[in-house]
Amino acid sequence: MAVDVYLNFNGNCREAVEYYVQVFGTEKPKWMTFGDMPPNPEFPLPEEAKNLIMHTRLDIFGSNVMFSDVFPGMPFVIGNNISLAVVIDSKEALESAFNKLKEDGKVGMELQETFWSKCYGNLTDKFGVQWQFNLGLGGW
Repeated sequence: MAVDVYLNFNGNCREAVEYYVQVFGTEKPKWMTFGDMPPNPEFPLPEEAKNLIMHTRLDIFGSNVMFSDVFPGMPFVIGNNISLAVVIDSKEALESAFNKLKEDGKVGMELQETFWSKCYGNLTDKFGVQWQFNLGLGGW
């Protein structure tokens, strides 16, 4: 099981990751933009979001560090732009940890299937720590 750091940026994620690639001498990452998501007529994607980074990751000295831009209109506060990402292959362990942390916490997205994962969800626990849960890496 791994717990990884997830860093959010306010529209400059690509620039930051390209900088970190040079700093740490890592391989260039794959990029998933918000425009890569399957369209949803109930929630049309704003034009300004299409090229923003939804997800990418780097291996920095053996640690998996993930990155994303915040979706336009979502709050962004420097210093609060970090979450911990639990990435495991056991759905039972993922569900157990998620359900325990959501007690007295605030769920952002209940565990559910997404186009990148069979099971993903996120929440803020009762201490204000932001968590993301992902069943496997889905090729990432």
